Amino acid sequence: MENTTLSATATAITPEQLLKHWQGHRGLTRRMIEAFPEDQLFTFSIGGMRPFSALLMEFFSMAFPSVYGVVTGEWVANDVLLKDAGVETKPTNKAEFLQLWDAVTEKLNEWWPKINAADFNKEIKAFDQYDGTVIGILLYIIDNEIHHRGQAYVYLRALNVEPPPFWDRSQDL
Repeated sequence: MENTTLSATATAITPEQLLKHWQGHRGLTRRMIEAFPEDQLFTFSIGGMRPFSALLMEFFSMAFPSVYGVVTGEWVANDVLLKDAGVETKPTNKAEFLQLWDAVTEKLNEWWPKINAADFNKEIKAFDQYDGTVIGILLYIIDNEIHHRGQAYVYLRALNVEPPPFWDRSQDL
């Protein structure tokens, strides 16, 4: 069997496809927010895990700030980035979470095309503490959302709420 290697320029997925994949996951997470009982959003927890609201705030602290950091080299907090848009970054109810979710989604769509495709394998230090490649950092952010969304599935089941199908990441939301 011949030993082959992939060049550094081999592409399994385009940047546009990766964004679509991520936005599919984000759409599913948005439907989880919609399904979550508002009176449990800030309080419900199992086994010492954080409430869903805290998980959502973690998503907000990572998603757009990371794309912004990759594009500009400036690693700043989400509240700083969204302040100019007049978006409250510390939601107090489900409607505000959904508003912030949609604002972040728009920012991701706006800034993602500014990422230079040649930079996906570039070594960076995200938020001045996380070493990795651009693609590695971005995949971690996507994986982190999926992981914590799984916790929210457990929460919804424990609350006797039927969660949205985990496999439905359609863009027709």
